[in-house]
Amino acid sequence: MLGKGMVLVLAAMTGTLLPAQTALSGAPTAATAPAAPGEAVINLPDLVAEALARNPAVQAGTHALAAQRAKVAQVRAWPDPTAAIGWMGNIQPFSVQTGDPSSYRSLSAMETIPYPGKLGLRGAVAAKEAGASQWELEAVRRRLVADVKAAYYDYWFYGKALQTAQHNRELLSQLAQIAEARYRVGKAAQADILRAQVETSMLLQKLATLEQMRSTAQARINTLLARSPDAPLAPAADLGGPVPLHQSLEELYALGRQNDTEYRRMQQVVERNQLATDLARKDYRPDLSVGYMYEQRPALPDMHGLTFTVNVPVFYKTRQREEVEQAKEEEFSAQRTRDSRQNELYFELKQNYLAAQASDRLLQLFSQGIVPQSSLALESSMASYQVGSLDFLSVIGNFTTLLDYQTDYYRELASYQTALARLEALTGADLTSATNPDAGPSAPHQGAR
Repeated sequence: MLGKGMVLVLAAMTGTLLPAQTALSGAPTAATAPAAPGEAVINLPDLVAEALARNPAVQAGTHALAAQRAKVAQVRAWPDPTAAIGWMGNIQPFSVQTGDPSSYRSLSAMETIPYPGKLGLRGAVAAKEAGASQWELEAVRRRLVADVKAAYYDYWFYGKALQTAQHNRELLSQLAQIAEARYRVGKAAQADILRAQVETSMLLQKLATLEQMRSTAQARINTLLARSPDAPLAPAADLGGPVPLHQSLEELYALGRQNDTEYRRMQQVVERNQLATDLARKDYRPDLSVGYMYEQRPALPDMHGLTFTVNVPVFYKTRQREEVEQAKEEEFSAQRTRDSRQNELYFELKQNYLAAQASDRLLQLFSQGIVPQSSLALESSMASYQVGSLDFLSVIGNFTTLLDYQTDYYRELASYQTALARLEALTGADLTSATNPDAGPSAPHQGAR
């Protein structure tokens, strides 16, 4: 028969630890319960929306995109015409010399007409530069969202770890009381009491470390939201279970090729350089300038004149030809950079995909095998210790092992969700939302117009 004190401890532990196998599949326990009803919590979608609205990097990218778009109309516009007025005669302004037929007052204007196609190509080049800036902004947004989610998952994990450690501390205190009671009646050694005290001290050290790590995650979230690092933050809403990853690696590759921000940006750069090569070839063609002059001559009839001017590319070997060569080299360089990015993209996708798979397997192992088995081992060791067939160190070992495994489960769940968030940034697909696990790719943010 178990003593009354041991029955109380077992009741407490079976009510909070032994059903861990159900808790890990969705049913909360006392050690891992979500916030009490009415207690404020922070939700990940709210943090993401606030970060996108307040983060200075996103705002800077939005204005940079607007600036690039404003250049398109500028480069497509014709050159400004020039106008001039003058006179020939006396030093007095607009004064002519009486009787001198060469004395006059003049008014002239000139306009440069670019060779057909140049302005359109310049506008197309500027539009591709704006397109590249658009994907740069989308990259900033996706990185921010992934960083907010990773920080949120860390913050949630450390909150869960603190809950587990606090509960561990309470149960260790009860175990120490039982060991002390058994020591008083000569059924336990003093080493059992000392061991319990050592475990309690080690747990206090762990609590201090977890508090520091949770505060760091909190400061990270506040920084991403453009808040003060010391701003208070409510507990994180419970994650529930892992969101299934339905896409295969090949499907993720396809999404990455279609939506990776760096790959799409480099594609815009390639197209921009192709247009720049065409524009460089156009520079072999001369521009035409048309001028008009009117002369008022008091001693003679007024005169009108037209001037037509073209630039002659006599130095084409060192200018236009080298300009075309430069544009072709930049085009080739952009193509190779784009291809290199595709290789890097495949690696990053596979790296995060394998990380998600490994975490998913560990989550199943923890919830379906390790934690339930550790619970049974702890229950058996408690009963054996009561009848004197097992030493106190084994009980403590089973106890801390179970709680360590519970903490590891939450760590793996946070790691799994973080890997999905990194995959989201690479593919543009919604993978972490429990309500929309199969959402398609998101379009790049259009930014300010």
